[in-house]
Amino acid sequence: MLVVQNTPAGGPGRVDGWLREAGLGLEVVRAYAGEPLPVSLGSRALVVLGGGFLPDEDGRAPWLPAVRRLTGQALEGGNPVLGICLGGQLLAHVAGGRVRGRFGEPECGSTPVRLRAEARRDPLFGGLSGVVPAIERHVDAIVGLPPGAVWLADSERCRYQGFRVGECAWGVQFHPEAAAADVRGWDRDWLRARGFDPDRLYERAVADEPVSSAAWAAFTRRFAGIVAGG
Repeated sequence: MLVVQNTPAGGPGRVDGWLREAGLGLEVVRAYAGEPLPVSLGSRALVVLGGGFLPDEDGRAPWLPAVRRLTGQALEGGNPVLGICLGGQLLAHVAGGRVRGRFGEPECGSTPVRLRAEARRDPLFGGLSGVVPAIERHVDAIVGLPPGAVWLADSERCRYQGFRVGECAWGVQFHPEAAAADVRGWDRDWLRARGFDPDRLYERAVADEPVSSAAWAAFTRRFAGIVAGG
């Protein structure tokens, strides 16, 4: 599995452990630090992590064309994909959807993610409860899903929290890899400037963590099963 990391603080977090526990080998490429991405994905699955860029903001993140190319290869070849936050937006962009910067109200901290009826039959979301807390941190958003995509989840402030393209490519706006401890380390001034109380965000994330951890661990292990089965 190839994992693309787009910022120093945006590592795979607890998703790394869940995937490795499932027996998968991970190659984490720190693209933000100049580590080269492969020309070809080959038979590997692809995970694209978050970052404070738009999917086509190549001037700020000059490695993004290579990530888009690999995502396109995955879609064409049927390789499993999991795009998280920026990664989900990039998946939507490559597949023909639309993303807008600083759109709608920002979301930060543990947030109720609502599963739609379509999620009941989804290989990753199926079996989860109707509302699951997940950690969010975004100001950009998907405003149009790709043609033929299956809309799986939403939230009060964000219409497209989860979707699937084809049979094995998923994008999520939330952060299954993030834990409550990550929220505590966020820039307090940045949060206050956007109307959030940093202490309350942390307390909510701690309270929600037993439920969110169990749910997103199951979600990630199902993704690992699809990768292993392929």
